[in-house]
Amino acid sequence: MKKILIPIDFSENAQKALDAAKIIASKYHSSLLVMHAYKPYYANIGASDGGMITAVGSPDAMALTTELESEFKNKLSSIEAQLIQEGYQAQAFWQYGSVKSAVDTVVKEQAPDLIVVGRTGEGGFLDKLIGSSATSIALHTPCPVMIIPPQSSPKAFREIVYATQLEFDENSNLEQVLSFSRIMGANIQFLKINSPSQMDIQPDGQYLQEMKDTFQLPDDVFVQRNAKHVMEGIEKYCDDADADLIVVSSRERSFLEEHLINPGLTKRLILDTHIPLLVYHRK
Repeated sequence: MKKILIPIDFSENAQKALDAAKIIASKYHSSLLVMHAYKPYYANIGASDGGMITAVGSPDAMALTTELESEFKNKLSSIEAQLIQEGYQAQAFWQYGSVKSAVDTVVKEQAPDLIVVGRTGEGGFLDKLIGSSATSIALHTPCPVMIIPPQSSPKAFREIVYATQLEFDENSNLEQVLSFSRIMGANIQFLKINSPSQMDIQPDGQYLQEMKDTFQLPDDVFVQRNAKHVMEGIEKYCDDADADLIVVSSRERSFLEEHLINPGLTKRLILDTHIPLLVYHRK
């Protein structure tokens, strides 16, 4: 893992994402790419300042925009300098526009091996329907993406739970996941939640035995639990196991399937989990 990209907005949760990236970078000796996506700020027409009216495009509004941009650029440079002082390889990227478009640009130019992004808030109705920036990045960026929820402050990744449906061939991602767990010095468990709401097309034994044979995995790392809802089952098991990280493999879904008909488990985890989540994409 040579490069880790961290989109930051200078919030507390962005700092948590950066801290998580540093944990991984210290094991892999990765470069940290810190990126800020800047949207110019314009004062509202009619906003008063001491009885004066400030309009968009006025000298005062433009001065405020320039001042904010300069402040954020200085903050980004300070983070880069601090990381270098701490002994990390670091590079800062300043981008204009939305977070997702900025991430796409840096991914195309720098080809990071991992993105670590902080999830803000709990995810309101519109987030759950359409998807937040973190959701869009995690589902539609080609490299693996780690989501750090606001409730979490990772200190290490020692207990990893890989949540699997045992419905698809996940071996290409399992190789990466197992390598990650070894390098992080973590224990890993493979969890299948049996639920009336869960798709169950393929016999579990088909992929289970293939995983065991391919990677020489012992029986005791595979766990199955029953739960009314998959999300609840995953999070309860992870809480009981003191898991530091949930890992899933995401498959490509159509727009209607993803947003309206049957939003996927990965999306629900991104929006709702209180435990860090690492998303791999099935090839």
